[in-house]
Amino acid sequence: MLVDSAGLWFRSFYALPDSLTAPDGTPVNSVRGFCDMLAKLITDRRPSRLVACLDNDWRPQFRVDALPSYKTHRVAVEDPEAEEVPDTLSPQIPVILEVLDAAGITTAEAEGFEADDVIGALADRERTDPVEVVTGDRDLFQLVRAEPQVRVIYIGAGLAKAQDFGTRELAEKYALSEERAGADYAEMAVLRGDPSDGLPGVAGIGEKTAAKLITQFGSLDDLLRAAAEGDARLTSRIRTKLSESAEYLAAAPAVVNVVRNAPVVMDRESDTMPAEPDLDRLRALQSTWGLGASIDRLIAALEQ
Repeated sequence: MLVDSAGLWFRSFYALPDSLTAPDGTPVNSVRGFCDMLAKLITDRRPSRLVACLDNDWRPQFRVDALPSYKTHRVAVEDPEAEEVPDTLSPQIPVILEVLDAAGITTAEAEGFEADDVIGALADRERTDPVEVVTGDRDLFQLVRAEPQVRVIYIGAGLAKAQDFGTRELAEKYALSEERAGADYAEMAVLRGDPSDGLPGVAGIGEKTAAKLITQFGSLDDLLRAAAEGDARLTSRIRTKLSESAEYLAAAPAVVNVVRNAPVVMDRESDTMPAEPDLDRLRALQSTWGLGASIDRLIAALEQ
């Protein structure tokens, strides 16, 4: 199991009230929610190996160079190099990392890369076990594959409404080809765009049209080649739209596609589920930060 850690702690932060505080008054809503979500994932899905994947760089320079609009709306006003993070969330992230360390759960990151790239690299190189990617980011649908199996457990609507996507489910959901569902999704996303990441997409081409074009022509490259050659299967309107967006279409794949060879570094040698979490340290964190039953549930999940 590869967990998009930042996605979980942001989701927990907004799902739970900041009236959940430590004895010193520090909000711990994100910490408690993160622990609860992780405990439920471990209990329900019983992974034999688990990695909590981290953002080393939330807005890598290579993506900004390719597309300057990438995530511009999330840049902190006071620090152009930093992501806009709520004041009461920032102090909770080190606590979450302490909990993961005490629990014996492996974390991984790659210098200059996002968690998406860490997940992509680890999923891509796995040849022994089936992989489940836990995320609320649809971009990671591009990782699904049949063999060796990679599935995405999508929690965009919350963990209680998690959706399990393999190649078949992804193809059915977005009218893509099952044989290359992951690649189709990434190329569809390039055409469609994503305002949440600052990707404008091709004006006038929405999700359904994008999926139809990619599956009809087989790939984004083949579609663009057909447009340049005046293929009669494309309307003049579509050809014009693609031509007008040529600069964007040349740059966007470098932004949308996860980096499969990111230099991932893990904080421990093995990513197997911990046999002996540091219970004393977990109990100390529980007491210091007022984490209550959330730590109890995490310990119970680890000890099953």
